[in-house]
Amino acid sequence: MKRTILVVAIALMASVTSFAQTVVKVGYTNVDYVISKLPESKQVKQQLKEHEDQLAKQLQSKQKTFQLKLQEYQKGAQTMIQAVRQDKERELQTLQQQAQEFQVRAQESIQKKYQELMQPVFDKVQKAIEAVAKKEGFSHIFSTDAAGAPVILYASENTNISDMVLKHLGVTVEKKAAK
Repeated sequence: MKRTILVVAIALMASVTSFAQTVVKVGYTNVDYVISKLPESKQVKQQLKEHEDQLAKQLQSKQKTFQLKLQEYQKGAQTMIQAVRQDKERELQTLQQQAQEFQVRAQESIQKKYQELMQPVFDKVQKAIEAVAKKEGFSHIFSTDAAGAPVILYASENTNISDMVLKHLGVTVEKKAAK
C-alpha cells in the first residue's frame, strides 16, 4: 500500500513538474490595423467602390424612370379614363417595388462582393499571424477586438505582434514615437 502511494506521489510530482515547464506566452494583434496597412486593402476598397458606383447608377436609372412615369401620370391623370388610370397606377407601383427590391439586392451584392474580395486578405493575415506566433514562440494570440467589442482589456505593448505580422507580410511601418 505504501509502495502504491509512493508511486502515485512520484507520478503526480513528475506530471506537475512537466506542466510547470510548459510555457504560456500570450500576444495580441489588431487585425483591422494590419489589414488597413496592406496594399491589397486599398485595391479592395477601389474595387468595392466601383461595384457600388455601378449599382448606384442602375438604381438611379430605375428611380429616374419611375419619376418620369409618375410625372407623366400626374399630368394626365385628370383626363384618363379609370381603366387607363388604374393600369398606370399598377405600373407605377410595380416600378417603385422593382426599385426597392433592386436596392435590397444591391446591398446584398455589395456585402457579398466585400466578403469575396476580403477573404483572401483575411486568409493571408491569418497565416501571417500563425507564422509570427510560431516563430516568436507565442502559445496564444488574441485580437484586440471582435465584432466591435474589446476582447483584451489590458495588455503590455511588448506583446503586440501587429507590426511583426506586417513585417512578415512585407509591409514597412513607421515606428511610433516613444511616449
